Amino acid sequence: MIRFPTELVQIEAPKGEDAPVIRAGGTDLGERRRLRMVTGPLLDLRDVAELRTVEWDPTGAATLGARVTIAEAAADEALVRAYPGLCAAAGALATPQIRAVGTLGGNLLQANRCWYFRSPDVRCLKRGGTTCLSRAGDHLYHSCFDLGPCACVHPSTLGMALLAYEASVMVHGAADRTVEALYGDGSDATGDHRLEPGAVLTHVVMPPPRANEQAAYFRTISRARSEWPLVEVLVRLVIEGGTVSFARVAMGGVAPVPLRLPAVEAALVGGPADSAAFAKAAAIAKDGAKPLPMTGYKVALVEGTVLETLERASHATPSEATAGTAVAEPAPPATADQGGA
Repeated sequence: MIRFPTELVQIEAPKGEDAPVIRAGGTDLGERRRLRMVTGPLLDLRDVAELRTVEWDPTGAATLGARVTIAEAAADEALVRAYPGLCAAAGALATPQIRAVGTLGGNLLQANRCWYFRSPDVRCLKRGGTTCLSRAGDHLYHSCFDLGPCACVHPSTLGMALLAYEASVMVHGAADRTVEALYGDGSDATGDHRLEPGAVLTHVVMPPPRANEQAAYFRTISRARSEWPLVEVLVRLVIEGGTVSFARVAMGGVAPVPLRLPAVEAALVGGPADSAAFAKAAAIAKDGAKPLPMTGYKVALVEGTVLETLERASHATPSEATAGTAVAEPAPPATADQGGA
């Protein structure tokens, strides 16, 4: 059974085992239903018009509905001017077909792509099991910052980008919260986010943009197109008189949650906007890394990807973001197909 509410007030539904499954773009939900990972009735948000809007307040801050597609966010000229890093990240992830259908909220709340988690034949920690099966198995593309019992990496590029923008989310049926609080610290192995059962993420709230901000997004991947990032980074800088006066740096593909890098930011602020200073800051990005036996290669990629993104951000104009890709060959190919997105 599928229900199609037209207003948020119609979304109220039973919680627990009787709760319906929320569907937005459905690009991942269809696959998880095929694997019988998700069952039960659907609550499709396609007709809730208030979730498809982008609204601006007098301060220049934007509120984006969770049903705004990734392609729409990437191409919105006002968003590109205000939040160039976010739009660059949106335009670089997945494929054109996925971006045309996938939504902002769906990207933030998607499930991880660990092949043990998605196997219909096994039960890992995130599916009620007792152990992380990837630790003793194939974890070539998993964490190099080992934060908790689950070794998967978080799949949301936009979650990483919004962490750098210090954004928050509005939630129907539970408390609003920051993006950082939406994901937690990576120690919880029961889910890929901390949204309560039955709650619906409805909007993303962006702070007002910084004057004269420069931004860049860059990902390192293992094949040339349509691949999950091994490491991805978003950098925001304000440079005044050759000195960095503001910095935000976030990183994905390396831990069970997106990571913000405050130590890298602190190393940048007050220093010169030059290659030597960027190299020193990028080296700090490796601090705290605890790679698994097969993910040690990612530690070097962390430093290189952060450095490349810093350089790109420093050369961007205040109204321009740059998106790019580097192809790495870290190890022999895994036996499982990583898929593209």
